[in-house]
Amino acid sequence: MRLPSLLSPGLAGLAFLLGGAAAAQDIYSCVDAKGRTLTADRPIAECTDRTQRTLSPSGIVTRQIGPSLTAHEQTAQDEKDRRAAELRAREAEERRRDKALLLRYPTPEVHARERSAALLQIDEVIKASSKRRGELADQRKSLAGELEFYAKDPSRAPASLKRRLEENEGSVAVQQRFIADQQQEKKRVNQRFDEELAKLRQLWPAASPPAPGSAGSSRTVRN
Repeated sequence: MRLPSLLSPGLAGLAFLLGGAAAAQDIYSCVDAKGRTLTADRPIAECTDRTQRTLSPSGIVTRQIGPSLTAHEQTAQDEKDRRAAELRAREAEERRRDKALLLRYPTPEVHARERSAALLQIDEVIKASSKRRGELADQRKSLAGELEFYAKDPSRAPASLKRRLEENEGSVAVQQRFIADQQQEKKRVNQRFDEELAKLRQLWPAASPPAPGSAGSSRTVRN
């Protein structure tokens, strides 16, 4: 419903003029491009490019609605809102990770123990693989001893012996690659713990309660 512009001098009395059910809802008001004050019971099309006000039935301004955006402006605003939402999500995720990190490593000692345990586990795996590589070396010596019987004509060596030599060489190569991978894993573990430690050094002071007698601790109440 559109109200005549001549009602503008008495905005406080719009509720009386509207009458009936319309008096119970907010009223939209604006000054259009021609300087006319327009009022209606819904957003005013002539004022999409300027600010509109909503008035209570008693004539009190309840809110102001900014001008409508062009398609280009709306796209830019949507992109801005998207980036802001992504930033809020990243900040929330970072706070969640920080909280989880503090729960897992409440003190430097706990973090150091976990690092040592993780590295020890890898060292045990490397130790087992090194032992296996030693066994393969012994096996290689035994096979080489058998091959000496055919030193003058290696082509006469049994196929089974040749196959075992090839399998031995393949197994040695596998163990060597495995040990190299575990050495790289040790570097990755140390790097992860170093990164965690750098972050935790920022988080621990804020998470620790103030020491007795410090400025942040409770003051003693004197009688």
